[in-house]
Amino acid sequence: MQIEKLSNNIETKKYLTELGVDGAGVNILASKMTNHIIYIRDLHVGAANILKQDALSIGADLAVPKGTIVAETPLVDCILIATTAQLKTLSKKELAQPFGLKILAKKLDEFIKIKKAKKIEIMGVINANDDSFFSSSRFVDSDAIFSIEKMIEDGADIIDIGGVSSAPNSKLVDAKEELRRVKPILQAIKEQKLYERVNFSIDSYEPLVVEQALDSGFKIVNDITGLANDEICKLVANYNARAIIMHMQGTPQTMQIAPKYENIISDMYTFFEQRIEKAESFGVKDISLDVGIGFGKTLEQNLQLIKHLEHFLTLNKPILVGASRKSMIDQISKSLPKDRLAGTLALHLEAIRNGASIIRVHDVAEHIQAIKIKQALDAI
Repeated sequence: MQIEKLSNNIETKKYLTELGVDGAGVNILASKMTNHIIYIRDLHVGAANILKQDALSIGADLAVPKGTIVAETPLVDCILIATTAQLKTLSKKELAQPFGLKILAKKLDEFIKIKKAKKIEIMGVINANDDSFFSSSRFVDSDAIFSIEKMIEDGADIIDIGGVSSAPNSKLVDAKEELRRVKPILQAIKEQKLYERVNFSIDSYEPLVVEQALDSGFKIVNDITGLANDEICKLVANYNARAIIMHMQGTPQTMQIAPKYENIISDMYTFFEQRIEKAESFGVKDISLDVGIGFGKTLEQNLQLIKHLEHFLTLNKPILVGASRKSMIDQISKSLPKDRLAGTLALHLEAIRNGASIIRVHDVAEHIQAIKIKQALDAI
């Protein structure tokens, strides 16, 4: 007899199929091999007691505070621990229960249906300004085109062009100056038809700049204000482009002054819901979401977002993460931007594991290699 302890991250269906389990059994057993941990806040104490009993009756469990059984407080926080199969059962059971459990049932059903993307898009960064926090990403004119060619060769799916730094405390730049910086690059991309070889994204929230980029063959608008400006919504819709809605608390000049949230995951989820609804009301059909690492968040909040990205997948939009060489790495392991590649790869691989499918990077080739290795491991 030989006994092996397998990783919880195995490709369950692959192992079950190789074992010779029949087709129907594969799906049933796979749903029992995936565990979910769901934090529920402000649940009615009566609902908590019902959910606890229902969970225990099917082999799941609900962690609750002391005193819940005697209703010491009207609302409680709790943690549900269940397999996918158990969640399916609970999502049906709780539909018939009072105290808001119907709402919970619908949310559990959303969690069950979450699917992580298999294709990971790599977005390379080109900055046409002289104050980007990472000097090696700054380019002008012909140098930028050379770097674009190199990123294409390295395997980039998207190349993001920006003319204004959005680092904390960066200087304000008016739309005309921003356009002056990026226009030679936009013209070269258009003239050389580079947009036929890779998708281009414009990192801007200025209509003047965005329209020029879209006229130059760009297919994506990367808006750090999250489509705050109606004119950007109209442009994205008119050009049938993709919108990347980013979350930022405040502005680049104020965002890192004591950022505060009631609950960062819930607050951002509500923000994304509202901005998706706005975008779709203008006719925007292709939307991705950027959690805005470093944009009005503390180190702990940034790490929390990367760890719990899967929550945002219930919005049914691709998730972008851009932690490339950011100062959060310095806060953990003292280092200058030029020395933060290893930390960047660690953060981005964790983000992909948790549901990110677009990664914004300064180092395309290194990310392509790291992701290929990760995917080879995931396939085992």
